Formats: sequence, C-alpha cells, structure tokens
Amino acid sequence: MVLNALSVDVEDWFHVGAFERTISRSSWDGLTHRVERNTDAVLALFAEAGVSATFFTLGWVAERYPALMRRIAEAGHEVASHGYDHARVFTLSPEAFRADLRRSRALLEDASRQRVIGYRAPSFSIDHRAPWAHGILAEEGYRYSSSVAPIRHDHYGWPESPRFAWRPVAGQDLLELPVTTAEFGGRRLAAGGGGFFRLLPYGFSRWAIRQVNGREQRPAIIYFHPWEIDPDQPRVAGAPLRSRLRHYSNLSVMADKLRRLTADFAWTRVDALVAREAERAA
Repeated sequence: MVLNALSVDVEDWFHVGAFERTISRSSWDGLTHRVERNTDAVLALFAEAGVSATFFTLGWVAERYPALMRRIAEAGHEVASHGYDHARVFTLSPEAFRADLRRSRALLEDASRQRVIGYRAPSFSIDHRAPWAHGILAEEGYRYSSSVAPIRHDHYGWPESPRFAWRPVAGQDLLELPVTTAEFGGRRLAAGGGGFFRLLPYGFSRWAIRQVNGREQRPAIIYFHPWEIDPDQPRVAGAPLRSRLRHYSNLSVMADKLRRLTADFAWTRVDALVAREAERAA
C-alpha cells in the first residue's frame, strides 16, 4: 500500500482567503477563536485512527496558542509553516516574504520545540505571479514546499506546473510537493482535499487517490482545515454568496468523511515523503 501524506492547514474560520475582503486583520483578536478546540478535535480524530500528519500552521496561531503547538509535536506530528497571517505570497515583496518566513518559523519552532523544514503558502499562492518565492525558501533553508496547486481555480492555481514532486530552483535541494490532482478525459481535476473533499461525494476522492497510488504509483498529498469539522462556527453574513456556499456547505459531514479516508488509505507526515520523492523529482 502506498503511503500518502495527510496535512492540516491550521488557521481559524476568519483567516480564510474567501473572507479576506470582508473581515479585516485588525479585528481578528476581537473575534471568537475556535482554532484551538478544532485542532484538538483533529488531534483526537488522528489518534483514534492511528495516523500521523503535517500541521502547516500560521505563526499568528502559534503566537497565541503555543501549548497547542507542543501538543501537536508531542503527538508525533510534523509542525510546518503556513506563513504568519495568511497573506498571499504574490501580494508580498520578496523582502516582505522573507521577513514573514523568518517571523513565522521562529514562533513555530519556539512553541513546538521542533525544527521547521516545510512550508505551504496561504491559498496556494506560489504561482507565476511569484517566481522568486521558491528561491527565497531555498535560501532560508526549507527542505520542501507544498505550495502549488497545479490546476485552474478562480482563487489560485498554476496549471502549467508538474503534478508531482519537482525541483523549482536549479542546483538546490528544495522540493515542491504539489497537492493531489487526478486526470479524467484529458482534464486535470483538483483532488487534494479542502473544499473539494468536503463538497464532492467521498467516492470521488477515493477514486482519485486510487488513481494516483495505482496508475501513477505516487503518494497523494491531501489537506483540510480544522474549521472544516466545526459546523457551529460563526457565520459571515457580509461575504459573497459563492464564498459562503463554499465555506459552510457540508461542515457537518467532514469528520465522518475524514474517518473513512484514514481507514481506506495509509497515511504519514509530508516530511516522511521527501527523501523518496526527491529521487523521482522532475
């Protein structure tokens, strides 16, 4: 059985890109925080299933909940970076991106007492608009990135990029491990988790992972957010209808779908795949 990588993007309900124009960063500390309770629920679900995973965590969260970072690490999971406050990479200058990397990494390592070698860009925002970002990650000593969604999407995507592990910086060891896609009828389909996993029938995700594991003999890299298992989270009435439909639909079924996922496939941390995938990287 192929070992796949399970990952969690640790952010609260108000951090998401869909609400970035509706909820100001200056208001975050005054809102109801649910990230700690939701992440603890994820940890319990993983413990029940006996799986380990990678937690790509905002520095903003680590700064406010350092004990949560220690609980993640002590449970045997990888702590990795999701940037500081969910700013999309292509909105930052190279200098601001480097500062963001250093700030978030220091907070994560101090809280978790674990070395941080992995990074995932908020909203998969390393694409053709930020061609310099991988070079800075390599210079800052990151071993891998999982920041590219090789699809077309209205919020993100780099459809021209490879589907599987590749080296984005010539002469450097940095590995890019894209989230999973499947192919059908000559089309590339998003199948890496998140809203696609929550909104589509479970059978689609099972078919996609089996395709990647079987036909391609490659690991799937799947992600979700702690807020996706929280149907009681606050509602943002002022957000666009499409954003609200994507964000709030099927929250009540997510935990059970994750239990099926962890039972049907073999899972590990993203960092556990790096050495093997590096040998096969484009």
